[in-house]
Amino acid sequence: MKELRIRTLTAVFVVAGLLSWAGARLWNAVGTLPRVPLAAPIVLALIAVVLLATALSLRARLKAQRERRPGAKGVDPLMAARALVFGQASALVAALVAGMYGGTGAFLLESLDIPARRDQAIYAGLSVVAGIGVIAAAFFLERVCKLPEDEDDHSGAAPAA
Repeated sequence: MKELRIRTLTAVFVVAGLLSWAGARLWNAVGTLPRVPLAAPIVLALIAVVLLATALSLRARLKAQRERRPGAKGVDPLMAARALVFGQASALVAALVAGMYGGTGAFLLESLDIPARRDQAIYAGLSVVAGIGVIAAAFFLERVCKLPEDEDDHSGAAPAA
């Protein structure tokens, strides 16, 4: 499975932000700007908490398994792979959503004197922060699920008998 790349997530964030900023300018020119929902940062923060809790649980179970504690509950490889895929998908979606709200928030910075737009800019900023939290939790989960490197065979040659 491929690892998350910060470069890919940054590109998604920047492209989504630029398109969202341009779309907000266009939308504002022809009518009213769509609202940034209060639920956006809350949902992103909940996803970050779920990813972090999953990573901490897996880390504790893997540590207990490595230390051969009696009654240690093992980690099913398929469950770990599913958690990893969920984390990677969440990071990509969070980069997209955070970029979208970041672009909208950047546009809203021009009109902070209007109370409704100021609230929308705050929600957009909180959404970006929560999206970064999702990405950080996904990277942590990926680090927890990473298999240790095979230290016995660095050359690729068969071991001597």
